Amino acid sequence: MTDVISGIKQNNFVIVGRAGMDFFPDPPGTKTEDGDIFRASLGGSSANIAAGICKLGGKSALVTRVSDDSIGRYATNQLRHYGVDASHVTPIGGEFRNSLAVYESRIEDHQSVIYRNGAADFQLEKSDVDAVDFASFGALITAGTVFAADPSRAATFHAFAKAKAAGLPIIFDVDYRPYSWPSKQVASDVLSRAAALSDVIVGNDEEFGFMAGNYDDGLEKARSLAKSSATIVVYKMGSKGAVTFFGEQEIRTGIYPVQALKPTGAGDSFMAGMVTGISAGMDLHAAILRGSACASVTVSKPGCAPAMPDTKTLQDFLANHPGPTSA
Repeated sequence: MTDVISGIKQNNFVIVGRAGMDFFPDPPGTKTEDGDIFRASLGGSSANIAAGICKLGGKSALVTRVSDDSIGRYATNQLRHYGVDASHVTPIGGEFRNSLAVYESRIEDHQSVIYRNGAADFQLEKSDVDAVDFASFGALITAGTVFAADPSRAATFHAFAKAKAAGLPIIFDVDYRPYSWPSKQVASDVLSRAAALSDVIVGNDEEFGFMAGNYDDGLEKARSLAKSSATIVVYKMGSKGAVTFFGEQEIRTGIYPVQALKPTGAGDSFMAGMVTGISAGMDLHAAILRGSACASVTVSKPGCAPAMPDTKTLQDFLANHPGPTSA
């Protein structure tokens, strides 16, 4: 338990997963099909987590593959813009392409379309992982999408083994995206295997319910993982807050209500806020609330990586917000 926290406290994370491009119509509220002007930003859950950590004063390096074209170079340049170490971002040629997300800055009838055909990041190889000096980092983070296809799946499990050998805790965001998987059964089996190897697991009620095979069993699934293998398990319930299992503790936390502009980016920002909170020496209750505050800031602005708070923005938000809902 101490090793997990001490690893996170180094505030230096190696992150495995995709970087892509986000498009969203401007001004906010515009439907995609009615759009004339579209804004672009960094996309991809792992890339967003990496950017969010850097914006909050931490260090992160992303391990992935990008298309060897202008879009891949855009994603890499954006990573560097946010201070992410992109030395393990490897271009790949041929017909592989970066992922593209087109989503809207609106809540009502929100539309989000993800293009993942022939995704470059799914071509991550074990050799890419072998090039990483895991001992120079404090913890490994990944999101579930990396496991949806090989060779990325095998490469990421290889990264888990390398991280464990180097003494790094593994932080796993379940991040179940049905469109990426060949079947529900494969997704359930693989994500459950990844969760069993992880020290910190973060997911929402639907994701834990999916792994359990029944939505109503999701909370018990989270509880059982905390008892059997993981040190920290965070079970998120949207507007109802979260239940975090840590040792014998069940920590219940609320959310910071805001006027949301969109639903996207909340989970990535939550992860960045939580791990940098632990890194700053906060107890787990405070770190979870910090993650919740980061999520609220992010959904109240356009974009994902651009909307994630830096340290000053987060401090100003907390200073001017009446506080979280009761758990």
